[in-house]
Amino acid sequence: MPAYSPKKSTLLIIDDDVNLIRILSQILKDFGRILFAVDGDHGLQIAREHNPDLILLDVGMRPMDGFEVCRRLKNDDRTSNSTIIFVTANTGMETEVACLNAGAVDFITKPLNPPVVQARVRTHLRLKHDSAALESQAQRDGLTGLYNRRYFDKAINAEYSRLQRHQLPMAIVLIDIDYFKKYNDTYGHLAGDVALRAVAHAIEAATKRPGEFVARYGGEEFVVVLPQIDEQTLKQYGQMICHEIRALEIPHSTSETCQHITISAGLAHGIPAIDSSPQVLIDQADQALYRAKRLGRNRYEIFSAQNKSKVS
Repeated sequence: MPAYSPKKSTLLIIDDDVNLIRILSQILKDFGRILFAVDGDHGLQIAREHNPDLILLDVGMRPMDGFEVCRRLKNDDRTSNSTIIFVTANTGMETEVACLNAGAVDFITKPLNPPVVQARVRTHLRLKHDSAALESQAQRDGLTGLYNRRYFDKAINAEYSRLQRHQLPMAIVLIDIDYFKKYNDTYGHLAGDVALRAVAHAIEAATKRPGEFVARYGGEEFVVVLPQIDEQTLKQYGQMICHEIRALEIPHSTSETCQHITISAGLAHGIPAIDSSPQVLIDQADQALYRAKRLGRNRYEIFSAQNKSKVS
């Protein structure tokens, strides 16, 4: 788990009392980057733009009070992961319950006690860091370090929906290592694991545009998500990824295509149709992958309706 460093955090203070913002900023100056807003609307805007790790939120603001700001933060996918601590002069149980019900994890009372403020902020930043680190580990494949199938299934639905709303293109690429069972039979499973990691790292290194990601789809198969890509660039990607794996020059004496490890890739491209699902593109990429294998492997094929009838 990566080491926790509070100086890498981003904090947002939302309070209509400028003097209190100054005091809190001084108390927390060593905790990372500090942003501030003097009303709820501005605070929501800054939170959406900067996705702060932790938000210190005043309860008694006007015209939008802290409870409403908190509810809006928690109902927005762009800000729902921010940890929220309320700042309030009211120490009654009713206020405490209302703070927690609104979605906050804690509250700090006025007048401010600097050591208490620092301790509570430090604790919640550490908890957020540890939770994020565990979540990241749960999303990763243990062998290759790539995203796992569970993460892919969740992420592809979100990305598909986003591009569907804006009617922007996307592509799915399914990649399979050619004759990998023969490789394991010839060189052993330990060598097979080393080869899988090498191929995975090469695919990941070649897939670096914003929004692109690679996941291990299962066994020796990988899946790549390429948002906002045109068909010509996709073909260039298919050609490039096949070349990059050949360039690893991992010996494979029992392959029927080459004396080194190669891949077959199936590519599918399109603008997500309304009321469709990403499974459409996944199925098309799978058909294109099958076609690449039928035509000799060590190559890529892109799905087209003309070739659909030739794939069974």
